Amino acid sequence: MNIQRLIKQHQNQIIILSGVLVASAIISDYLLNLSQVGMWAMILASIVGGIPIMIQAYQALRNKVISIELLVSIAVIGAFFIGEYYESGIVTFLFLFGAYLERRTIEKTRKSVKSLVAMAPTTALIVDESGESEEVDIEFVEKEDRLLVKTGSKVPVDGLVLVGEGFVDEATITGESFPVKKKIGDHVFAGTILNNGTLQIEAQRVGEDTTFGKIIELVEEAQDSKSVMEKFINKFSKYYTPVVLIFALVTYLFTQDIRLAITILVLGCP
Repeated sequence: MNIQRLIKQHQNQIIILSGVLVASAIISDYLLNLSQVGMWAMILASIVGGIPIMIQAYQALRNKVISIELLVSIAVIGAFFIGEYYESGIVTFLFLFGAYLERRTIEKTRKSVKSLVAMAPTTALIVDESGESEEVDIEFVEKEDRLLVKTGSKVPVDGLVLVGEGFVDEATITGESFPVKKKIGDHVFAGTILNNGTLQIEAQRVGEDTTFGKIIELVEEAQDSKSVMEKFINKFSKYYTPVVLIFALVTYLFTQDIRLAITILVLGCP
């Protein structure tokens, strides 16, 4: 749908506009005593904020899912129907703003993982039997290969220092802010940086088996996995919307009070 693509492209602007309208309504009504201006501002805020939510609810229904967006949409329409424009405007704004915060959190997490992956070494200098070095992709390095690490270069694998000494920045692995001196017989880790000196090392763990590779793997698994609480919430949300809708309907059938039923819907909006 073109309108859906358009809304997605401008979702941040929609949230800002909705927030400005809500703030304008509150200022107009409570500070300037311009109740009509406040009412119309809230009506516009309800429409601006409600359209994206209703489109999401419609898409979910097409996939036979009774989503939270459906509950919010019905609550907003109901509040609009009984003239509670403040409730409809504020509910839509808070819901959109909550979704925005969620997107920002996910984006930051993805950027963190990308920056971590970018820190992984991509090449290595292999030393042959004659003592000459050749640069190769990290994936061609095998255990027991002899590698040369120059000043300013990343250590490509987990290994043992065979020749030379120098100071290595291990902040990516240990968090240690000061470089650590490495000499013959010491272990070095992939992803660390040789600040000065020259080392020849024997590869002991390569690729995903390195300490740095394990860290990246654990971070990616943590990003993809769901906590016990998150699993519970996802399961709970499948039933939450239908329960609130049914409760509001039953309330109306017993009381014949549409305002009370819609109030329950509004209060039920997460």
